Amino acid sequence: MLEALKIVYKNDAAARKEGLSSEERLELHQAHSQPAMTELKSCLHQQFDEKLVEPNSALGTAVNYLRRHREKLTLFLHKAEAPLDNNVCERALKKAICHRKNSLFYRKQNGARIGDMFMSLIHTCGLNQSNPFDYLTELFRHPDRPPIPNGSCLGTTARQSPNFPPLLEPPPPTGPRFLTGPPNNSQRKILHAYRKDT
Repeated sequence: MLEALKIVYKNDAAARKEGLSSEERLELHQAHSQPAMTELKSCLHQQFDEKLVEPNSALGTAVNYLRRHREKLTLFLHKAEAPLDNNVCERALKKAICHRKNSLFYRKQNGARIGDMFMSLIHTCGLNQSNPFDYLTELFRHPDRPPIPNGSCLGTTARQSPNFPPLLEPPPPTGPRFLTGPPNNSQRKILHAYRKDT
């Protein structure tokens, strides 16, 4: 089973390396991955037909899952832009799950709201290939100035440098601000937890 999946992932890596379009990638998989997946299908049926696997065992459950969801799991053989797996979603969910675990210990609703805000900033930095620790540290150092002159929170300038680009003049005060001065203990804990996690 693993050998068949190894062939499929090897073909997909080759398609990425050569910079193939979605249609060319589909043709590559249909030509080279389809035989491996057909062989895998017959192998799965053989496991049960010849009673080589106990249906209630862990392996039997996995084989049953593959047999039941074969159409969805082999969508990359029929649709041009279908990914091989959902690892991108799994990685995004991992951050939300870690945040949910940490959120159990907020003392007040406002603390939970601020934690959600930090989680959103950290995840947005990750999606934009920007270092969240450096970005948030600079936000704490310059709370009264917009990070990037064009108003965008995460632009190409932020990705190129861990520090902020030249800052605009601070806007006129409009009341109490959320972040002022250096990071407090709660903010340090969040930044330390992120740095430890990555």
